[in-house]
Amino acid sequence: MKHGKKYNASAAMVDRTKLYDSAEAMDLAVKTKTAQFDETVEVHVRLGVDSRHADQQVRGAVVLPNGTGKNVRVLVLTKGDKAAAAQAAGADYVGDDDLVAKIQGGWLDFDVVIASPDMMGMVGRLGKVLGPRGLMPSPKAGTVTPDVDKAVQEAKAGKIEYRLDKANIIHCPVGKVSFGAEKLLENLNALMDAIIKAKPAAAKGQYIKSCVVSATMGPGIRINPNKVGSNAAAAE
Repeated sequence: MKHGKKYNASAAMVDRTKLYDSAEAMDLAVKTKTAQFDETVEVHVRLGVDSRHADQQVRGAVVLPNGTGKNVRVLVLTKGDKAAAAQAAGADYVGDDDLVAKIQGGWLDFDVVIASPDMMGMVGRLGKVLGPRGLMPSPKAGTVTPDVDKAVQEAKAGKIEYRLDKANIIHCPVGKVSFGAEKLLENLNALMDAIIKAKPAAAKGQYIKSCVVSATMGPGIRINPNKVGSNAAAAE
């Protein structure tokens, strides 16, 4: 694949044979941005588990201390008092049958779906639409909850969901380049702490196989998988 001059200049700043510590990697991610827009910094973590087995699934959610830098559009499926609470908490769309019908008709102008438990029969009808897009609410991710107002506040504050793909890799945004290396590192540590805490009992051998960060248009920067998370940073 052929790259442009800007990318090649950025790539030259990264030693592809080196495993960086997290702070150095975030510093490089900020320095190697190439686009005019505010690039997202993403992390890709390969785990030593097999997602085909139910007891080796890794999935959850974490509130990033500095948010994601993205305006998150939150849709809540609920009714009654909970609907009023969701609206007061800042939800963009609140409803029940009306929104379900709208989504079934192909409307998808939202980023997060939250549902109260009493709506799950209705939500089940949306599996084919929301499932493939990673938008299906689930108790594990905290998006099926009686506390819809709290869930809305967390989503707006920068709560992200992490889950394994078929290649046993987790892909997550940890903020924008404009955050600066320090805030990005805080977000990365929060995510990695959550992933480490979610280690399945059935996982054998090395849990975190590799960890790579990059800005949207920048080169990949490899982080030492044995030195991730806030505990590793504190131990250095």
